[in-house]
Formats: sequence, structure tokens, C-alpha cells
Amino acid sequence: MAVEPNNTLPLTGITVLDLSHIYAGPYATFMMAMAGARVIKIEPREGENLRSRGDMGGADLPFAMLNSNKQSVTLNLKTEQGKTLFREMVARADVVVENFAPGVMDRLGLGAAELQKINPRLIYGSSSGYGKTGPYRDYPAMDLVMQAMCGVVDSTGYAELPPVKAGAAVCDFGAGTHLYAAVVTALYERERTGKGRVVEVSMQDAIYSSLASNYGMLHARGESAPSRTGNKHAGLGISPYNAYKTKDGFVVLNAPNDHHFRAVLDVIGRADLKTDPRFVSRATRVANMAAVDELLESWSKNEMKHDVAKRMIEAGVPCAAVRTLKEVMNDENMHARGSLEWIDHPVMGRIVLPNSPLIFEGTPRRAIEPNVTLGASNEAVLGEWLGHSAEEVASFKAGGVI
Repeated sequence: MAVEPNNTLPLTGITVLDLSHIYAGPYATFMMAMAGARVIKIEPREGENLRSRGDMGGADLPFAMLNSNKQSVTLNLKTEQGKTLFREMVARADVVVENFAPGVMDRLGLGAAELQKINPRLIYGSSSGYGKTGPYRDYPAMDLVMQAMCGVVDSTGYAELPPVKAGAAVCDFGAGTHLYAAVVTALYERERTGKGRVVEVSMQDAIYSSLASNYGMLHARGESAPSRTGNKHAGLGISPYNAYKTKDGFVVLNAPNDHHFRAVLDVIGRADLKTDPRFVSRATRVANMAAVDELLESWSKNEMKHDVAKRMIEAGVPCAAVRTLKEVMNDENMHARGSLEWIDHPVMGRIVLPNSPLIFEGTPRRAIEPNVTLGASNEAVLGEWLGHSAEEVASFKAGGVI
């Protein structure tokens, strides 16, 4: 099925060859697709890894989330005919994206240097765990491993308990976001120079700055800095900043400035404490963090979480109920903005899918088109786009190329 982009979106006219798999690369190319690019997802004949996890339960939805609005082509790059067809695509494309281990594409004879001989305007974007250089280059990398290597696991959880991973795949999606930025930056440069460029993003590099508060505390306190602070501020520099019990769950609250805390005291009916020397400034509240937390929770534990959040928000205090995934999937704000959409998926039925978080004012968001079945675009891409006859496409299939 051909996917025609909205001709007013910024990446209209750009063709992306997407060799990537799982999360990081597919998220980058998903955002490119929703920004108007034609994204051709090139998969091995058995499908990329995430697609093949569907029979284990749960992976069908992530695949659908990351591969909307893409065409699907199967291509055996270990065959000479498969490599030839890929080179034909490269000659007509603007971008190649892959997140294989470093060296894989070179061993296939399809590395960046070879492809840019075919198309000097090509932007070649890659992502890996540790990058193409350095002593960790060949280490295997997945999100869990990267969270451990990058300090995320050690920073997550409570000091007195074992470390835990972040619930979100932060390293994968952090790398995907940065990879999108690198590719689009290179496309901008190409507008001025006419030349392509090779860009790369490592998961390790992409996640480092997200631990800024933690590194700040390490710098200030040295060896005495706790590695994990639970739900408290990672730098232990704000109070209140925590998750507080309610009758039906928890709320999180962050009062970074004095006026926020004074508003908190008004909400909980303790305006009398505004002049208490323990609470008059951020510094004194941090020094008396346990007392601050006890004060708030002695009130919140008798309230309902959504009521607490509503009252705090009305008072201008950053606060939210700790919501379940089901609540988030049905979030009225995201649905009202078009950030989430209910769609009828041809395989999974009625599901919620995300649109791109990138909004281009003046242009409607591109409507979500569900991911297509494996190889559904073979004829459209190899026949209509590359110009091969129906007989040739049939021979590719018979020869194990597609």
C-alpha cells in the first residue's frame, strides 16, 4: 500500500530507507514519517525482531506504535540480488537509517562510504549502544544493559533497596529522539552544501545528560551523595518533592519555590506554618525534608488522589495523581490534541496509537495509517518505484530475495 504524505509537512519529498529494528531507529523514522517523509521499512524475509515477538504476547502493539505510516519491503541483504536492489533504492533515496551493531553494514558491502559513492547526497544515520569508536564499540547493547552502564539503574529506586531499571525504555527512545535530530540537522546542512553526511548517535551518549541532577549532587557532595533517592529530587535540592499516599493511591508534588509551598499550606489548611522557621525557604525545607513530607502525607492520606491533584493545580502547585497505564491511554488532553488516536487496526482491532510529539503549526498532524503486513509494499516499491516488471518481482520472490 502506497503511503502518500501530506504535501505541506516539512519532510515532504524526502525518502527514508529504514533498516532499523526494535525501538531506537524505528522511533526516529516514525517521527520522520509523521513529518511527511516517505519511509520504506526494509525487513528481512522473516520480519524484523520486534515484529517476530508478537507471538509471545504484547509486542504487536509496540510494533504498531512505531511503524505507522511506513511502507514494508522484505529484502534479503545476504544475497547479491538483494544488495543490488538496495543499491537501486539508495540511488533514489535521501536517508538511510540503521541500528545494527557497528560493522554489520560494512561487512555486507553496504557501509556508508560505499552507499555515498552511489548517492553523494545521502544522509546515513546510525545508532548503537556505545558508538562506532571507543573500547566498548563491540559490546552487545539493549536498553536494560544501557540503563545499567549509564547510571540509570543505580539512580533508580530507594537507597535502602536494590536498584531497579526505569519502567520506560529511556535509553532506546532517548537515542531515537537524538537520531531524528541528527538526521534532520544533516538534511538542513545538505540544503546549503548539496552534500550528504554520516551521523551517528550512541545510546550511552544520548542518556548521560538526563542524569543532570544526580551528577550535580555527586559534584556537590562527593562520596557522601546517595546513589538513589526514591521519589525525592535526584539532587535532594527541592522539598516538597515526593510521592505522597492518598486514600486511593498516590500523588506526586513538586514545590520548587517559596510561593508554591505557601500555596500548599493554604490547600492543606496550615497557613499558620508560613512563618515556621523550618519551612520559610527552600534551603530550610530541604534541611527539614522529613518534616515536610510528614506534614503533607498526614493530610493527603485522608484524601482522594484526583481531588488532591485538582486542588493543588488550582492553587498553581505542580502536582499529579499517579495514574495507571489504562488511565494514561485514555488521557483526555492527549486525545483532544490528537496526540493519541483510537484506530481500527486490521489485525488487533480497536487500539490506541500515538501520533508524533512533533507539531508543525499551521499544518494538521498527519493521520495515522496502521502498520502494514510484512512485505505488503514489495510490488509498490520494487515495481512502481524502482521500475521492475511483475515478472522480475516474481523472480525475486522465487529466488528468496524478497
